[in-house]
Parts: sequence; structure tokens; C-alpha cells
Amino acid sequence: MANAYEVKSGGATSVNKEGPNAYSLPAANLPLSKRLDFSVGNSFFRNPWVQAPASTDARDGLGPLFNTNGCQNCHIKDGRGHPPEENDQHAVSMLIRLSIPAMTAEQKAAYIRDGVIPEPTYGGQLQDFAIQDQQAEGQIKITYTDHVETFSDGTTITLRKPHVQLTDLGYGPLHPDTQLSARIAPPMIGLGLLESIADDTLVQWADEHDENQDGISGKLNRVWDIEKQTHVIGRFGWKAGQPTLMQQNAAAFNGDVGLTSRLFPEENCTQAQSLCRDLPNGGSPEVSDNILDFVEFYSQHLAVPIRRNMNDPKVKQGQALFAQAGCDSCHKTDVVTAEREGLPALSGQRIHPYTDLLLHDMGEGLADHRPEYLATGREWRTAPLWGIGYTQEVNGHTYFLHDGRARNLLEAVLWHGGEALPAKQHVLTFNQQEREALVAFLNSL
Repeated sequence: MANAYEVKSGGATSVNKEGPNAYSLPAANLPLSKRLDFSVGNSFFRNPWVQAPASTDARDGLGPLFNTNGCQNCHIKDGRGHPPEENDQHAVSMLIRLSIPAMTAEQKAAYIRDGVIPEPTYGGQLQDFAIQDQQAEGQIKITYTDHVETFSDGTTITLRKPHVQLTDLGYGPLHPDTQLSARIAPPMIGLGLLESIADDTLVQWADEHDENQDGISGKLNRVWDIEKQTHVIGRFGWKAGQPTLMQQNAAAFNGDVGLTSRLFPEENCTQAQSLCRDLPNGGSPEVSDNILDFVEFYSQHLAVPIRRNMNDPKVKQGQALFAQAGCDSCHKTDVVTAEREGLPALSGQRIHPYTDLLLHDMGEGLADHRPEYLATGREWRTAPLWGIGYTQEVNGHTYFLHDGRARNLLEAVLWHGGEALPAKQHVLTFNQQEREALVAFLNSL
């Protein structure tokens, strides 16, 4: 029999829920007295924001440039976004980050503080929507080229590499050195537990110079904490570019929905765009501290569903193969969260997130060539794997990795390179039965 504690990936917060709402429940150990706060946060996460001025003044201020009018549109059912399909007019749950290299002394100083230098005309990401009668920044088009991998038994698998095109640019050409990076929305489950892993634990896991010579050199990202006004460890985002859920949420409100808050008091227009100066806003700030607090509480307490089929022999074999290939060097399986004042449900939990929250060189194949703070253009934060087996039933697809290029879990494994190249090469030696066992294990998470 499997160890009982392993079933509960999120410790006592874990829930037993299947189907399309498997990612949308509050932590199982959240007291009834706090569930109203969770529900209020959920309402601000789920419901759309509207253009100002409006009678709904608690939710007005959308845009004028934006990617979506509500958080749930990207984090669909609190789950994973996807790249645009062939006939989609808008990307919706994918966005494109924009930046330029830091060349001057002034830019380098700004880069140290902000982690990126925004593209001068369009800012830090492309907004492909605008409020009524206004011009969006542009549209996103994704095309693919094929790449074939071959297993030792001769079986081939075709991977697809995405190429980003920005069309219908509304405010002139991009800077000639613009760096683009496509990002799909990640799942929302277990984020409060990841936030509750002690800094000391992450420092202990980090091995930037591979001093133990195991080929794995995970490193910490150090990012700007707006509230503390200093650099701290980054945890959230595909390159660990945000330090806390509060700042992650406020940044998404600003960049994705076009809303100001105390953390991001400026509208998301650049000096080259007059919309934000010329059009009404929803007040200052548009997202109140009260709303920020509720959304933070909600995002901290979304539960991870329990593991399934753990006693299946194929799943057990797959778990052994996962470890044999060295995948657990980065996808850490076991950690206890720190004690957090005012957040007892998240404190002292033994969890199994399958991430170390560290940056790793993933090779040229996955590189976006766009640095972010200490993350290079080849480095990505280890993605948590807990709950990944529920993706199909929650989101109706199995698109994985930062840009959704992988159409299934095996494709995602085979995109690994850099530090993970030995693990990938080990997987390429698996026969069909072993490949199926590995996938069965991942789907059990």
C-alpha cells in the first residue's frame, strides 16, 4: 500500500474532488469562519471588470489596454491556460512578454531593480484588447515547426516548436531588439503552500555552481519586493520573477486587466500611448487594498486535489522510473512548510509539490532568450507537478510548458534539455511499456 501521507499532495489542505471543479475548492482545513473570505476573493477573481465610468464602481477601470477582463478567463477554472488554436481571433489565456536588452548604464540600473527593460512603445507585454472604440496594441499569432525525437526502440515522436508573430500593431513598430516570450497562465492550486516554503529551505536546495557535481545547478532568482523595497527570493511566474502572491496578483491586475493598485499605481500605458491620460479611469487606485487582500487570501487557499491510482502497479513502476531518470533532482517531492502568522491552514504542512522553485538551464530548445532578474534566457523555474493529472478534466486539454507547446506529458518531458538533458536521454531509452508507466505516474499526481 502507498503511504497515506503521499496521497495528500497538499498535506491537510488537500481535497478529494474530481471533474471540472477539481482545482476550485478551498483548503480542506480552512475553518468555516474563513470560507466567506475565500468566497469573496473568488468573486473578484471570477467576475469581469468593466470600463469606467460605471455604476459598478467596485469593478470599474478596465483597461484601456488589456489582455482579459477577468482573472478566471486566463486561469480557466483556476487551471491552466492554452495557446491560441488555429482559428482563434485572440490568444486570451496566453500573453507575450516584451523587453529590450539593458545597454546603457541607466538601463542596467533599472534592470537590477525591475528585472526587465520594457519595450519603449508597448511596455512589458502586448495587450491584444482595448476598450470600445480604442486601438489594441496588436494581435498574437503562433505558428509551429516540427522537431522529431527518436526512442531507443525506434519509436518516433514529433514535437512542435512555437514561433511568435505580432500583427496589426496599433502604435508603430517594435524596437528592433525586442525580446518576446510567450506565456500561458499556470494553475492556481497550492500557491499559498509554495509561498510558505521557508527561504532557508530554498537556499539549502540551491546549488548554483554545482558544488556537489551532480549536473544540477538550481539557483535562486532575486527579485524586487515592492512592499519591502528590497530584493528577495522569487517564487512565482515561469521564471520566478515575483516574490509574493500579493505582488503577483497586483502585477496581473495591472498588466493583464489594466487596473491600478497601491503596488502598481501607474496605468499600463507607455509615454507613447495617450489613452490612459485621455480616458476616464476607475479611481485611484482602481483595485482597493480590501480587494487585493481578498484575492490574496483566495489564491493562497486554493486546494491541491489528492493523488489517484497510487497502488496501481504501473503507477508504482512509473514513480520508480521518474526517480531513476533523476527527475526528482529538480521536481522535489517532499517538504514541510514554515509556520505563518495568521495562516494556520498553510503552516507546518508536509507537502509534495514536485518543484524546488529554483531556476534551471533547460537548454536551447526551451530558451526564450529573454532574461528576467537573475534568470537567463535559457533558465526556467521548476514547474510544480502536483495536480497535473487533472488537467484534461478541468481544462479540456493537455497543453504543457510555459508556452503550451507540449500537447501531452511525454512531449513535455522530451523538451527538457540543459541540466535536464541526462534525464531526457534516460527517458529515450524507455520502451513503450515504461513510457506508459511514466505517464501513468505523472497522471496520478
